[in-house]
Amino acid sequence: MTSTSNNQGQPRIVITGVGAITNLGLDAPTTWDSMVAGKSGISTLVGEAFDAIPGEWPVRIAGHIHDFDPGLYFDVREARRLDRVTMLGVPAAIEAVKHSGIEFDKEDPERCGVVIGSGVGGITTIEEGVHALLKKGPTRLSPFTVPKLMVNSTAGHVSIRFGLQGPSSAHATACASSGHSIGEAVRMMQRGEADVMIAGGTEGAITPICISAFTCMKALSARNDDPTKASRPFDKDRDGFVLAEGSACMLLETEEHAKARGANILGEIAGYAASSDGTHITAPDAEGRGARRSMSWALKDAGLNPTDIDYVNAHGTSTPLGDAAEVYAAKVIFGDHALPAKGGKLVMSSTKSMHGHCLGASGSVEAIACLGAIHHGVIPPTINLDEADEGFDLEFAANTARDAKVDVVMNNTFGFGGHNVTLIFSRYRG
Repeated sequence: MTSTSNNQGQPRIVITGVGAITNLGLDAPTTWDSMVAGKSGISTLVGEAFDAIPGEWPVRIAGHIHDFDPGLYFDVREARRLDRVTMLGVPAAIEAVKHSGIEFDKEDPERCGVVIGSGVGGITTIEEGVHALLKKGPTRLSPFTVPKLMVNSTAGHVSIRFGLQGPSSAHATACASSGHSIGEAVRMMQRGEADVMIAGGTEGAITPICISAFTCMKALSARNDDPTKASRPFDKDRDGFVLAEGSACMLLETEEHAKARGANILGEIAGYAASSDGTHITAPDAEGRGARRSMSWALKDAGLNPTDIDYVNAHGTSTPLGDAAEVYAAKVIFGDHALPAKGGKLVMSSTKSMHGHCLGASGSVEAIACLGAIHHGVIPPTINLDEADEGFDLEFAANTARDAKVDVVMNNTFGFGGHNVTLIFSRYRG
């Protein structure tokens, strides 16, 4: 008989649908194809919001989504009541639901829920509100300001659109937000609180205040003259991350529920863990100790050994400190398995080299790469990796995708505040 529980005796949680809106594509398949092709979604910043502000912008590049039409998903009246973060997030959920083939009108709504995170939430609405307040006075803000700026707005709108009445929440743990959201959705289902969850993350933070704030803390790449080369994880000439927007969601089900309705199962979430550095509000622990804990605990949760991991989709933001901490952590956790010179077979790559850093949506966007690697047997590359930094002696799939048999993938997402999340995706074997 096929097991319906994992090694911990909990229900197995499977993935039956995915959706995405990114600067690499306006759906999940196009996003995946662009990753495999090594395409960059980074471009020069344009827009009245930036041009109207005096002074020179030291950073004028970002991973902006072009040609996205909210009218395909919202009528004009509804769109006016939504921040961009929600306009991006809801379509990803819609695609995931459609891809899964689930019909919510045939489901018990109390057994279906949503967890969609965001690191920043409705920042565009906040900026617009401040401008209106200063220009027009305290009684002239839109009455929709609060519901537009809430971090949980996307989760709320998704639950309303599909009539879901089970657990609903939104994690806001900086760049770990969607990792936490997916992992905690898994835990809710394992506790028996739901049979179906839509989980993921969304971010729409390419705004003047965000670009300015990250610039002033010297976190962003200033490679304005060559945007597509700016995000370069693990490269010795990396100079910071590239801010990006995007969203991705997945439809999660208990194995029992998915099989009962004859769903096509794309993969399984075999392990999840979260930890905290407990050292600094923005800088990672220099030796990656927090990252090591989340990676080690996720392996334990999945009942796997380090050598069982075929591919690590790295957090890999292209910052000097962050990349170094993650590489150090990986070398400790995986040992010789991570070192080609010692016969190691592990491959680690960062798709942020292509789509940039989607902050709270990072983990969910990268889940597209994790599932794609398992399903298609291709590991997306780390582009712009011309010369690895000193001591970075892992296999990073530099500049070109790698064909490989991939059964188990680890995904890391680390956020300001010292938040660390590790998810393990595996091939589904019923």
